[in-house]
Amino acid sequence: ALGVSLSDAFYITVAYLGISQITHNAQIKIYLAQAGGIMLIGFGIYNIIKNKKVIPRDEHLTKSRSPWRYLAKGFVINGLTPVVLLFWLGTVSIATTKFGYVKPAQAFLFFISIVCTILATDILKVKLADKLRHLLTPSVIQKLNILMGIILLVFGTRLLLFGADL
Repeated sequence: ALGVSLSDAFYITVAYLGISQITHNAQIKIYLAQAGGIMLIGFGIYNIIKNKKVIPRDEHLTKSRSPWRYLAKGFVINGLTPVVLLFWLGTVSIATTKFGYVKPAQAFLFFISIVCTILATDILKVKLADKLRHLLTPSVIQKLNILMGIILLVFGTRLLLFGADL
């Protein structure tokens, strides 16, 4: 979870430094809002149609690795996923264009809050995973994915249609 959060923080920094340079143009803001809306719609469609298989956990592998290896693995896997960069580019563009977090101090506070929230929920998920394993059947997970997909579709469509006016 910490590796994923460090990777997210890296991507946020790269996205912020890149996008903050181009968000002064009103036409660029419209394009960024449209791109963010398209990305959210894409994520929504993906969540609705994806079908993840539940893989049983191997206790021997879990106990034999060091925490540093898990940190590196989380950073690399999250960092090599192109969707993560696209997600953070969309999030940074919305935060800078729509929320007005253009000043570095504002943006830092906003994004450190997001990363800390993600880290806290990831840690909570790890701690509760064994306790909730019997509740999270493949059917329930699929329904949650569909619900998340619908929510992303709604926000993506709203951003795509009204992004310039938000």
